[in-house]
Amino acid sequence: MTLQFDGCAYFRQRLVLSTLSCTPIKIKNIRSQENEPGLRDSEINLLHLLEKLTNGSKVEINATGTSLYYVPGALIGGTIEHQCSLQRGIGYFLELVLYMAPFMKTALELRLQGVTNDRDDPSVDLIKYSALPVMKRFLGSDDGLELKINKRGAKPNGGGEILFRCPTKMKLRPCQWTDTGKIKRIRGVAYAMRVSPSLANRLIETAKGLLLKFLPDVYIYVDHQKGSNAGLSPGYGLTLAAETKNGSVIAAESCSIPRAEEGSATTITIPEELAKEAVHKLLDEIYKAGVVDSFGQALSFHFMALNQADVSKVITGPLNPYSMQYLRYLKQFFQIMFKIENAQEIPRVKNEKMEEDEEEDTDDNEDGEEMRGSDDDEDDELKTGSPKVLLTAIGIGYHNLTKTLI
Repeated sequence: MTLQFDGCAYFRQRLVLSTLSCTPIKIKNIRSQENEPGLRDSEINLLHLLEKLTNGSKVEINATGTSLYYVPGALIGGTIEHQCSLQRGIGYFLELVLYMAPFMKTALELRLQGVTNDRDDPSVDLIKYSALPVMKRFLGSDDGLELKINKRGAKPNGGGEILFRCPTKMKLRPCQWTDTGKIKRIRGVAYAMRVSPSLANRLIETAKGLLLKFLPDVYIYVDHQKGSNAGLSPGYGLTLAAETKNGSVIAAESCSIPRAEEGSATTITIPEELAKEAVHKLLDEIYKAGVVDSFGQALSFHFMALNQADVSKVITGPLNPYSMQYLRYLKQFFQIMFKIENAQEIPRVKNEKMEEDEEEDTDDNEDGEEMRGSDDDEDDELKTGSPKVLLTAIGIGYHNLTKTLI
């Protein structure tokens, strides 16, 4: 049965779920009312990457590019090289691969070339900090899971290169991920390409000046590339990641505005302002996030759905529009629904049960009870940020039947 969609929104979500569910899709009216109708170069480039990752896939595009018919093939993996479109960052292409990488026939070794750091798409650094811990949770280990930045590249000319390795799995591991934990340290990277290394130091100085007010363990290292490793365009930026005691990572980033073309007005980016923007984004993410940040929401829902027929739970902050749409598509392609409830009400019920159990048990040690009561009071006073959402799902029992056993 072919599923039909209208418009170009959430293009990658449709391709991912179509490939994994082996369901052909047809997309109509792709920017049909705009001055430049049809698919963009970056979207066609994405389809070329998908053809390299699969065997037997079929893509039909009409003359104007406003209609697409896609029949998925089998995911084969292996060693693949791909030159990404310079219209979008490498993160745009890599994000699609993350969803499918564990379900390949053979272990994936993917080399992507293009723009590594960009204001429009998640950078490779953000994916490394944010997505890989989520994948590690559901894969069970990080053996063979690696994301390495060989060269950096900024817009408009790119020149960056990354290497992504991911093992294949027959099935994923269920995950009960409900305890966020306190922030224990903040790590980050300040990168500079074809600009003075002092810009990276100014980024670090401003960011640490703000973050040390909240936490003593802050370390940001400098990544100043030279020569061919610095890409073909100047640029700099800052990526920050807050790690919790329970292994969750919350990340945020800020990148310089790319150099404008000759003759057009240029916008100057000040390093101090850029560092403040990155820190404020991180603090906002910490306020909103649960065990995953806003980037990792859809990825964690994806692995929960394609899990064994067992219960998985994840606590997140308020759902963003991208994640909400992904939940709708999961229902459409795999007929799976999530139970969504307010996470603030659940601990209260557990505390009431614990109090009832404590009343039934008669302890002689009154000092111990007083200490326990004071601990409860401290927990009640913890500020956990915005309201949290608990999502529960039973996996569909998805098995990677193409995985080579020998």
